[in-house]
Amino acid sequence: MRGLSSLAAMIGIAIATFSVGAHQDRAENGEIAAGVAGGLLGGMLLGGALAPRPGYVPAPPPVYYDAEPIYVRHCYWTRGEPYWDDWDGTWRRLRVKVCD
Repeated sequence: MRGLSSLAAMIGIAIATFSVGAHQDRAENGEIAAGVAGGLLGGMLLGGALAPRPGYVPAPPPVYYDAEPIYVRHCYWTRGEPYWDDWDGTWRRLRVKVCD
Protein backbone atom coordinates (compact mmCIF):
# COMPACT_ATOMS: atom_id res chain seq x y z
CA MET A 1 0.00 0.00 0.00
CA ARG A 2 2.80 2.35 0.91
CA GLY A 3 4.70 1.60 -2.28
CA LEU A 4 1.58 2.19 -4.36
CA SER A 5 0.99 5.57 -2.72
CA SER A 6 4.59 6.59 -3.30
CA LEU A 7 4.40 5.51 -6.93
CA ALA A 8 1.19 7.49 -7.47
CA ALA A 9 2.76 10.58 -5.90
CA MET A 10 5.86 10.32 -8.11
CA ILE A 11 3.75 9.92 -11.24
CA GLY A 12 1.62 12.94 -10.27
CA ILE A 13 4.72 15.08 -9.68
CA ALA A 14 6.27 13.95 -12.98
CA ILE A 15 3.10 14.75 -14.92
CA ALA A 16 2.82 18.18 -13.29
CA THR A 17 6.49 18.91 -14.00
CA PHE A 18 6.53 17.95 -17.67
CA SER A 19 3.10 19.22 -18.64
CA VAL A 20 4.12 22.90 -18.42
CA GLY A 21 3.35 24.51 -21.77
CA ALA A 22 5.51 26.96 -23.71
CA HIS A 23 3.20 29.87 -22.95
CA GLN A 24 4.11 29.71 -19.21
CA ASP A 25 7.78 30.60 -19.48
CA ARG A 26 7.47 33.79 -17.35
CA ALA A 27 6.46 34.04 -13.70
CA GLU A 28 4.71 37.23 -12.74
CA ASN A 29 2.37 38.51 -10.02
CA GLY A 30 3.54 36.14 -7.29
CA GLU A 31 3.29 32.90 -9.22
CA ILE A 32 6.62 31.67 -7.86
CA ALA A 33 5.54 32.26 -4.26
CA ALA A 34 2.27 30.44 -4.92
CA GLY A 35 4.16 27.52 -6.43
CA VAL A 36 6.54 27.30 -3.48
CA ALA A 37 3.67 27.53 -0.97
CA GLY A 38 1.68 24.89 -2.86
CA GLY A 39 4.69 22.59 -3.00
CA LEU A 40 5.34 22.93 0.71
CA LEU A 41 1.69 22.33 1.53
CA GLY A 42 1.55 19.30 -0.75
CA GLY A 43 4.76 17.93 0.77
CA MET A 44 3.38 18.33 4.26
CA LEU A 45 0.15 16.57 3.35
CA LEU A 46 1.94 13.75 1.57
CA GLY A 47 4.51 13.37 4.35
CA GLY A 48 1.77 13.28 6.99
CA ALA A 49 -0.11 10.65 5.06
CA LEU A 50 2.93 8.42 4.56
CA ALA A 51 4.50 8.86 7.99
CA PRO A 52 4.48 5.79 10.23
CA ARG A 53 1.97 5.85 13.05
CA PRO A 54 3.09 5.08 16.60
CA GLY A 55 1.73 1.80 17.90
CA TYR A 56 -0.73 1.75 20.75
CA VAL A 57 0.80 0.33 23.92
CA PRO A 58 -1.71 -0.01 26.74
CA ALA A 59 -0.62 1.02 30.18
CA PRO A 60 -0.12 -1.77 32.69
CA PRO A 61 -3.12 -2.41 34.90
CA PRO A 62 -3.05 -0.73 38.28
CA VAL A 63 -1.91 -2.83 41.18
CA TYR A 64 -4.07 -2.76 44.25
CA TYR A 65 -3.07 -4.34 47.52
CA ASP A 66 -4.81 -4.54 50.82
CA ALA A 67 -2.53 -3.66 53.70
CA GLU A 68 -2.53 -5.99 56.65
CA PRO A 69 -4.32 -4.60 59.66
CA ILE A 70 -2.13 -3.29 62.42
CA TYR A 71 -3.22 -4.24 65.87
CA VAL A 72 -1.97 -2.01 68.65
CA ARG A 73 -1.97 -3.68 71.99
CA HIS A 74 -1.67 -1.66 75.13
CA CYS A 75 0.11 -3.67 77.79
CA TYR A 76 1.08 -2.75 81.33
CA TRP A 77 2.38 -4.40 84.45
CA THR A 78 0.31 -4.51 87.62
CA ARG A 79 0.16 -6.46 90.85
CA GLY A 80 -1.83 -9.68 90.68
CA GLU A 81 -4.19 -11.29 93.15
CA PRO A 82 -2.71 -11.97 96.59
CA TYR A 83 -1.94 -15.57 97.51
CA TRP A 84 -0.60 -17.31 100.61
CA ASP A 85 2.96 -18.59 100.37
CA ASP A 86 3.28 -21.60 102.67
CA TRP A 87 7.06 -21.63 102.44
CA ASP A 88 7.54 -18.12 103.89
CA GLY A 89 4.24 -18.01 105.68
CA THR A 90 3.33 -14.64 104.12
CA TRP A 91 0.92 -13.19 101.63
CA ARG A 92 2.45 -12.46 98.21
CA ARG A 93 1.34 -10.54 95.11
CA LEU A 94 3.19 -11.27 91.89
CA ARG A 95 3.57 -8.80 89.06
CA VAL A 96 1.27 -9.60 86.15
CA LYS A 97 1.39 -8.30 82.56
CA VAL A 98 -2.06 -7.20 81.36
CA CYS A 99 -2.76 -6.41 77.70
CA ASP A 100 -5.92 -4.77 76.38
